[in-house]
Amino acid sequence: MDIRPFENDDLEKVIALWTECGLDVNPLNDPAQDISLCLESGHGTVLVGELGGNLVATVMVGHDGHRGWYYYLATSPNHQRQGLGRQIVTAAEDWLTVRNLPKVELLVRDINMVAKAFYEKLGYVQEPVQVLSRRLDGREHIAVKRSVESTVTYLQMTQALERARLPSPTDKHAVLRSDKTSVAFYRYLFNTIGEDYNWTDVRLMSDEDLAAILQDEKVDVFVLYVDGEPAGLAQLDRRTDNDIELLYFGIMPHFIGRKLGPWLLDWTIRHAWSLGPDRVWLHTCDLDHPRALPMYQKAGFDVYDQKIETEFLL
Repeated sequence: MDIRPFENDDLEKVIALWTECGLDVNPLNDPAQDISLCLESGHGTVLVGELGGNLVATVMVGHDGHRGWYYYLATSPNHQRQGLGRQIVTAAEDWLTVRNLPKVELLVRDINMVAKAFYEKLGYVQEPVQVLSRRLDGREHIAVKRSVESTVTYLQMTQALERARLPSPTDKHAVLRSDKTSVAFYRYLFNTIGEDYNWTDVRLMSDEDLAAILQDEKVDVFVLYVDGEPAGLAQLDRRTDNDIELLYFGIMPHFIGRKLGPWLLDWTIRHAWSLGPDRVWLHTCDLDHPRALPMYQKAGFDVYDQKIETEFLL
């Protein structure tokens, strides 16, 4: 295997390799930005290995002025168990040695037993230390457990409902549009409703990005109140011409089982069609509530596509 420093033309191939090897497990990490920061720091580089003209291995190596560090060690799944990992690690060790770094360290997630075993075979030992961290970019810390493949189902409705409205809840209730939704209140609703169903998108957003969405006049946040307490969320996204997406929909956990979901969904669909779109659509996945997909279909949505996508479990 030929090993050389990273070149700009390698970017797409390197990111594709990292994705193929599952190194994108933390969605807060931007691979292109990580590479740029490493190369511009003056204290690190990315080494790539080529075999037969194909990019098959990488490692990001650098130092903090005291010790060396590795990140993004990857070998192509089609070329593993051929000693390529050992070769790229040796190249990284050599890079540090010529810079008089006496020690190298690395971080391995406790769920990644394969990586741990690989490094132990190379003579690396586990240190009796704990890693502490704090984000400096204002984004919420995410404890990534693992990623899974999930079946995502896309559904649409191309004409307004013709059936009778569902009976209203017997409890005192109201659906109110939240015109000035605070980030804190929205996160409370989103996190509480989605905690058991792997709702992650908003948790990965900064407060600034989330606020910009909530303040957009084409994003409607509706909150169902029952006896004065928030009981459900329905969010419509009208930012695409002639389409309305039911972006998020759910019932607070302690209100599930009171038949509020079908009624709120019916109310939301009718409101969406009152705005005159050509289509109302949504997507759900098999990590959602097991009754979510049947409920959407019973409400009048038709499946138009399914995809296998990577979902992050937090």
